[in-house]
Amino acid sequence: MNEHRRLDAPHEVDVAIVGAGIVGATLALLLGQGGLRVLLIEGREGIVDWQPALAPEPRVSALTPVSRQLLSGLGVWKDIAQSRLMPYTGMQVWDAEGNGEIGFSAEQSGVSELGHIVENRVTQAALEQAISRCPSITRRYGVRVSGLGLPRTGSALVVSAYQLEGAEAASLTLSDGSSVAAGLVVAADGARSRLRELAGIETREHDTGQVALVTTVRTAHSHQGVARQRFLPTGPLAFLPLAVNSALAHPEGETSGAQRHCSIVWSTTPQEAERLLALPETDFCHELEAAFEGKLGTVEYSAERFSFPLHQRHAQEYVLPGLALVGDAAHAIHPLAGQGVNLGLMDVAVLAEELLDGHRRGVALGDERWLKRYRRRRRSDNAVMLKMMDGFRLLFGSRKPGVRLVRNLGLGWVDGSVELKRLLMRQAMGERGELPESCRPR
Repeated sequence: MNEHRRLDAPHEVDVAIVGAGIVGATLALLLGQGGLRVLLIEGREGIVDWQPALAPEPRVSALTPVSRQLLSGLGVWKDIAQSRLMPYTGMQVWDAEGNGEIGFSAEQSGVSELGHIVENRVTQAALEQAISRCPSITRRYGVRVSGLGLPRTGSALVVSAYQLEGAEAASLTLSDGSSVAAGLVVAADGARSRLRELAGIETREHDTGQVALVTTVRTAHSHQGVARQRFLPTGPLAFLPLAVNSALAHPEGETSGAQRHCSIVWSTTPQEAERLLALPETDFCHELEAAFEGKLGTVEYSAERFSFPLHQRHAQEYVLPGLALVGDAAHAIHPLAGQGVNLGLMDVAVLAEELLDGHRRGVALGDERWLKRYRRRRRSDNAVMLKMMDGFRLLFGSRKPGVRLVRNLGLGWVDGSVELKRLLMRQAMGERGELPESCRPR
């Protein structure tokens, strides 16, 4: 689908964003509402729609209060809240090989909730609605990038160079044969970023040796708004609470079912994931219930199961002249703590803040020296989070008796310290470092 405000001249776009997922769409709104002319390019056909009658999507995000503030300021959160979301007020984490356990509560942290579990489709649909109300954003769907040109690189990648209000522009060649130039091109096109590849940006990456199996289940007992995670030797198993309307929850009209649905993220070995995917539904539910120690009673139902490999990846460069990387294009993280989308949203909040500030000062949007301000503010924080998640994965994946003892004692020690737990939760809620203005409470 192409939604046209026709691009008559190659210099008509301030910023071209490739990838209209949650991160790319949020950046488009931040810049579009800030007065810049934005082109949003997406390979899929058509916008994402959501209806209350739809069953829960298996891909969800645990949006932090900081991410909620960002989306609220853009006028997006109200549409999410009117659709479907589940606030969670508690977290429980425990070790399958020992008695170590830790619990977090919103009350201990001095907040009303720790975050919200939201289906990705719900967030995406709300962003699409807000974009449709912003006249400075043009959308082109159903096209992909086939070529990239960057200014002042001297690279063979440069296929064209135009002047944009006195500054060299980056250029994109699209799969329909058209081309566009922009003051800045932003890669928001995911972990396997085509733009990152075309720009020749290398990544540091490794295969975690795990596959994530995702699905939606209904349990005998209510989840009570608590996110739960058990660390198994093969990887963590998470039950994330979902909100489902009563008609979907139980066709016979049992309204209590609305609090009995959870999104499952089960990280395990490729061989075990393949076996679990092949099981009949009843057998899978029995194995899932056993792996989770029956914390929510019988697993009564499982929706269709999906899986995807887990790779950890970090781009060597976040910026080049005329180009910036955000979200999974810059960093791919283990879904252990549900931080992937939140890190991407913080990327675009910082990038937008720097771009709009520079634009007001007359700085070219693609000026690498100015873009490095974004890199300084985000790369180190993302690197720390990647190392932490990898450290947790290795720590809880170890079966050495000494390591098991230390981690169980550590969980118990942390659980006994209200102040330390409050500090950890503030970090997990996104309150780290200097927040961009768009993410601060108003």
